[in-house]
Amino acid sequence: MYITRKTMRTIAWSTLAFSAAQASYIIDNLSFGHKEGQPLSPNLRGVPHWATNGDGYNPEILSDRVILTPPYPGSRRGAMWTEDPLHHSGDWTAELSFRASGMERGSGNLQVWYVKDTQKDQTPPSLYTAPKFDGLVLVLDQYEGRGGSVRGFLNDGTIDFKSHHDLDTLSFGQCNYAYRNLGRISTLKFQQAHGIFEVLVDGIPCFSTDKVKLPEGYHFGITASSAENPDSFEIFKFTVSTTNAYTREEPNRQGYQPPVQQHDQQPMKQKPSDPKLAETQQMLEDVLAANIRSQDDRFADLHNRIQIINHRVNDIYDILQKLEQANTYQFNDIMSRIVPIDDRSSAMIRNVEKVERSTMEIQRDLESKDFKDMMNVLHNAIEDSHNALSRHIPVTMSHIVSQNRGPSMMSFLFIAVAIQVMVFGAYLLYKKRRNSAPKKYL
Repeated sequence: MYITRKTMRTIAWSTLAFSAAQASYIIDNLSFGHKEGQPLSPNLRGVPHWATNGDGYNPEILSDRVILTPPYPGSRRGAMWTEDPLHHSGDWTAELSFRASGMERGSGNLQVWYVKDTQKDQTPPSLYTAPKFDGLVLVLDQYEGRGGSVRGFLNDGTIDFKSHHDLDTLSFGQCNYAYRNLGRISTLKFQQAHGIFEVLVDGIPCFSTDKVKLPEGYHFGITASSAENPDSFEIFKFTVSTTNAYTREEPNRQGYQPPVQQHDQQPMKQKPSDPKLAETQQMLEDVLAANIRSQDDRFADLHNRIQIINHRVNDIYDILQKLEQANTYQFNDIMSRIVPIDDRSSAMIRNVEKVERSTMEIQRDLESKDFKDMMNVLHNAIEDSHNALSRHIPVTMSHIVSQNRGPSMMSFLFIAVAIQVMVFGAYLLYKKRRNSAPKKYL
């Protein structure tokens, strides 16, 4: 199937338009693990803009993950808290990538917090040991032995969770999710968009409500705890994103100066390989509409951006054309290899058909001939042989005995008398010699 250049342009423009409509910008100082090819920590001692602490265990920071709780037994706790709050009152999305593994019946839990006061200097809390807090907490644990669940809790700073008599009744939303020992990374996303707060697990809606609106200025936190049956919680990524490009870098609200030419996407940081695009690509930098005052500047900005998009569409077409050529070459190569295989298969099929025909002929010969007469003839021949042997054996034996003459009775008697005479003569000789021997007296 061949795709025309016009069709390619239409697809590329549609893709760019959809991407622009769904564009989201990650807030760097509230996120980690989202930059491909870069480690979470430059020195493996701490995550930038995040504070870590633990109870009985210090969270282990690796190049691609943070291990909040270890895989060995014991009451261990680990936590991560943002150093800066979220300064954005509009729509935003937070997404956590994690993995939980451990024994068959682990008893650990994982919490994601969005609270007014950070707890980076306190003992890492869980849902059942948390003091009075103001904000939201999402909990993943083995609630009621369901194999795993996600629950949401809100607090306005007046409820003491650790002393509440029936804490599970305070949940405003929940869903079942078996998160342990899946062998893959799980994602927990919660977002506030268009007046609706929604929680999704692995891209599947968990629960949502239009009665919750989270204010700005709160801190994000991730805590985990394990017991004697350990659960090891590994955090791979946590991102906070908005749809407003101006808030990609959150200000500290104290003498904040907007950064100049600051971008999140790595391709924008690289210099273009085409020198013709070097000048126009600089116009893609995000600027406020209020900074473009004259009509000429607005037209020039729009013209440069459209020109850059046109170049990118051409690049996409070239890439697709190369892919089509590569696919055509691979298809022809595969077809050239399939033809010899087909020939060998045909020869094998012909040999099998020959064997089948020979087998069918043998079967027809066996089924068409009657072997009853042959069996009767064989039976009669064996019976005649048996009768002949029975008749001739006695006659033959008597003839053999009569032909071989044995010794007569007189010969036996003569031999017996001769033996007795010899024995008697020997006895007399013995008596004579004993009598003639000298006598010995004591």
